Amino acid sequence: MPIIDTELLKEYAENFGLQLDALSLERIKDYTKLLLEVNKSLNLTAVTEIEEVLYKHWVDSLSLFSVIDPPQGGKLIDVGTGGGFPGVAVFIARPDLSVTLLDSTKKKLTFIESSLEQLGLKAQIVHARAEEAAGNACYREKYDLAVARAVAPLNRLTEYCLPFVRPGGHFVAMKGANAKAELGEANTAIRILGGSLKEIKNLNLPLAGERNLILIEHSAPAPAKYPRASGIISKKPL
Repeated sequence: MPIIDTELLKEYAENFGLQLDALSLERIKDYTKLLLEVNKSLNLTAVTEIEEVLYKHWVDSLSLFSVIDPPQGGKLIDVGTGGGFPGVAVFIARPDLSVTLLDSTKKKLTFIESSLEQLGLKAQIVHARAEEAAGNACYREKYDLAVARAVAPLNRLTEYCLPFVRPGGHFVAMKGANAKAELGEANTAIRILGGSLKEIKNLNLPLAGERNLILIEHSAPAPAKYPRASGIISKKPL
C-alpha cells in the first residue's frame, strides 16, 4: 500500500501555524492505512488515491488551524465526522484536546473508535443525529469549538452546530467554492442563533481546489427551541 507523504503534510501544517511531531506523523500514516484497508469492505470515503487522501483529507482538515488555535485542553466536537475528518486529524495533531466525534452512521464510528484505540487515543464517540444531540444537556453549549465539513448548506449547518458551542466559543464551517453564496443565505440563522461572523479564510489546495473556512463566534446562547427537527430545518431554514 502506498505511504502518505508525511513530510509534505508537515510543511503544510507549518504553514497553518501547526507543528506536527514524530508521533503525530506516525499516527497519520497508521490511520491512513487503516482507513484505506477497511474502506475496501466498508464505505468510509470516496477518496482512495493516496495523493488525494493527503490533500482532500489531511491537509484540508488541518487547514482549520490557519483560522483558529483551539485552547490548550479545550473541548471540540466534529459534527458529522464521517470517516474521521476533520475531527480525527485535529485530534492526532492536538492530542491535548478533548474531542467528541458525532455521526449518525454507527459503522463509521465503530471504525473510528477501533482505529483510535490502536493509535493509543480515545475520543468521545456519539452515535446520534446532530439536532438530537444539540438538544441534550450533556452536549449543549459544552464545547469551545464545533467544526463541520461537507455536511449541509450553511443556513442549516449553523442551526445544527452553534447550539453545541458555549458563549464565547467558535464554530468553523469548512466549505468549498460556494461559501460566500452560502454565507449570504445564512446571515439570519447566524444572528438568530447568537452568532457573529469573525472571518472567512480562503485557501486553494492541490487536488482539493478552493476551500473556505468560515469562522463564527457564538456570542450569546441559542434560543432553547433550536435546533428544530431535521425535516423542519431542511424545509424551512432560518
